[in-house]
Amino acid sequence: MPVRRLFSARRPLVVVNVVLGLAIVGGGLWAYFSFVRPESSSAGDSGAARTIAVAQGTVTASVSASGSVRSASTASAAFVTSGTVTEIRVKVGDLVSKGAVLAKVDPTVTNRRLEAAKADLVAARAALSRAEAAGGDTSTAEAQVTSARLAVTEAEDAVARTVLTAPMTGTVVAVNGSIGGSSGGGSGTSGGSSSGGGSQGSGSSGGSSGGSQGSGSSGGFIELADLTKLEISASVAEADATKLKADQAATVSWNALTGVTATAKVVSIDPNATTVNSVVTYGVVLRLDTLPDGVRAGQTVQVSVTVGRVENVVYVNSAALTTTGNRHTVTVLTNGQQETRSVQVGLIGDQAVEIKSGLQAGEQVVLKSSSTSTSGGSGSQPGGGLPAGGGFPGGGQPGGGSRGGR
Repeated sequence: MPVRRLFSARRPLVVVNVVLGLAIVGGGLWAYFSFVRPESSSAGDSGAARTIAVAQGTVTASVSASGSVRSASTASAAFVTSGTVTEIRVKVGDLVSKGAVLAKVDPTVTNRRLEAAKADLVAARAALSRAEAAGGDTSTAEAQVTSARLAVTEAEDAVARTVLTAPMTGTVVAVNGSIGGSSGGGSGTSGGSSSGGGSQGSGSSGGSSGGSQGSGSSGGFIELADLTKLEISASVAEADATKLKADQAATVSWNALTGVTATAKVVSIDPNATTVNSVVTYGVVLRLDTLPDGVRAGQTVQVSVTVGRVENVVYVNSAALTTTGNRHTVTVLTNGQQETRSVQVGLIGDQAVEIKSGLQAGEQVVLKSSSTSTSGGSGSQPGGGLPAGGGFPGGGQPGGGSRGGR
């Protein structure tokens, strides 16, 4: 009896120990499958080679730049006659015709000078008449008459130029003066300009639609721009400028107009560079093929110029190509075996490279571990699964548009 009672007393302790042991073992298994096993699987997955098929389609190389919209034709109307401004007939935003009166200065001083010049001419003519009547030498008197006549002409011009007129038909974009202020005359004449050369810098607008009165920031008293003829002024890096040529096609998108794009063509590239903070750029002017709704001078844009394009060629994603000097290689996966193969390349696009020899469409190539694959493509055929390059705005990649070989 004492033995049976002792055994009965120990039975609960044994059961408790067994339950605790099972709980510990179960917890260990749960931890292993939850933490250790997934890490091992991930490590195994990361070691697998990622491949993509060689495709046939279009490869495009492009150059990207930022810029702004500006008028293709602008003019500065400046007073030649100095004086006090007495009248300004226009304001920013007004549409004026060529020859329309824009502003006036006080003509009192110039009228007084004209009257004095006329009086001098009368006196010179009288002196000439007396010299002729005396039968003596009249050369000095004739010279005085000629000089007096020129003085009258100049005085008449000065009076006429107290009225400032529009040198072209356009919109007033800036009024750099005010009534009662100085006309700033005597330093220049009214003039106009029509773009055709490149613009240095980052594409600042040559005819901004938001000029302000009294700003004094321009060379003319009143600035005019033809806002029906707009163009794009942009700047590109020096490495990309060598790839640009006149008449190259481009795509323009507006930062302020969501989803709005337009096609354009390169008009000119600046022959001289602009250097700001040791960064060298070249100005580029592009002509818009069409003018989308809502476009205004001064708006900022992004430009992608197509500098190279080949169609119906074998190509591979740039991430699969390894370049050492002039040698280009890819790693081909055949029946589970990797083979390093030399290839001859053609156009190096934004995201894809033309393969002239060494690969065939459909072959599987290994992507370098640091890269990520992308789906879709510009003109690529099914099976490629990668961009053929040139998709806006991914231009401006180093080597874009260049051709290379072995």
